[in-house]
Amino acid sequence: MKKLTHIDSEGKARMVDVSGKAATEREAIARGFVLMRQETLQLILDKSIPKGDVIATARIAGIMGAKKTGELIPLCHPLNLSTVAVEITIEEEEKRIRIEGRAKTVGQTGVEMEALTAVSVAALTIYDMCKAVDKEMMVSDIVLVEKRGGKSGEFRRKE
Repeated sequence: MKKLTHIDSEGKARMVDVSGKAATEREAIARGFVLMRQETLQLILDKSIPKGDVIATARIAGIMGAKKTGELIPLCHPLNLSTVAVEITIEEEEKRIRIEGRAKTVGQTGVEMEALTAVSVAALTIYDMCKAVDKEMMVSDIVLVEKRGGKSGEFRRKE
């Protein structure tokens, strides 16, 4: 079993020292869903949610969330992101919205948390904008799909 890197020899939480690591290109992709009633999905498609364009707002919120990850997650390093993209797809048959976040940097540590934060913030934005019409929405299955770069190499989730 691998050792937790954010715990020191005395069991105290710490920020990992990455100063000795080489700066390499790193990329991560995360995914998540917001499940809702068909009527709520239709309101989003019709752009009839009173708070505005849900998809456009969630996309921007996800990008902003990724940029703030180092401020939100206590032991994350603040990163100079090369790019963040948030793709949002309405899956009508499943009555859900699929969110995919992609983050990229050239640095000494990975961007998994930035991709996951992008998806999480986008999903919460969708919930916030639609909660007046559907409080039973569910944010689900936020996962790391893949990552590239760095010492640990590549990871791809088995579907």
